[in-house]
Amino acid sequence: MAKVLIIEDDEIIASGMARHLTAAGFDAVAVANGETGLARLRYEQPDVCVLDLMLPGLDGWRVIERARGEGIGTPIVVVSARGTEHDRVHALEIGADDYLVKPFSMKELVARVQAASRRGARPAEVQRGDAIELEELRIDPREVQAYVAGESAELTPTEFRLLYTLALEPGRVATRDELLQKIWGRRETHRDRTVDVFVRRLRDKIDRRSTRHTFIQTRYGVGYRLEPMTKGGASASSA
Repeated sequence: MAKVLIIEDDEIIASGMARHLTAAGFDAVAVANGETGLARLRYEQPDVCVLDLMLPGLDGWRVIERARGEGIGTPIVVVSARGTEHDRVHALEIGADDYLVKPFSMKELVARVQAASRRGARPAEVQRGDAIELEELRIDPREVQAYVAGESAELTPTEFRLLYTLALEPGRVATRDELLQKIWGRRETHRDRTVDVFVRRLRDKIDRRSTRHTFIQTRYGVGYRLEPMTKGGASASSA
């Protein structure tokens, strides 16, 4: 029986989630604050964590950051009343696996938790290979950072993982679904713009900083590839 840890300070919502997850065959347990939740993530290693963001004391954002910083790979499904694109993207960026905006149906919550449970814990993603150099772009997995003409692109860990995934096979087009599975561990769904949002961020931090080349190229209707193209050339693509 897969174990689900619910970190939610609203007792009514927490008990409702626990009841529906238990009925679906999960061993669900709820705690009301981030400190206790993080401790149980460390020592009990649940199969899935359902996490509210607005918690007293240690909030959900910091629970995600600390858990991932400590190498805890438990899939985290965020449930929050905060529903802006910025909130959703930032949660995924720092290590959440899925995001549900309150109010949501318990049936959908159960489906998301089931999917997260099937995927299992994410492996440690510390890359230690050699740096990859393409023209003025240097991608250094030891530092988990990219540099444009010697200057740091200031990539977040998720932005770096996306760039590094493309860089491992330069010139090959990776589909959105492939990238979602490799980096976020889920299949593409209708109107899921996660990959496009992160590609746009990479272009802001890399292509716009480079005076000579664009690097993130679009294959329209398919996906993206990493390939240096001279700025102003006919081959360069944009989102």
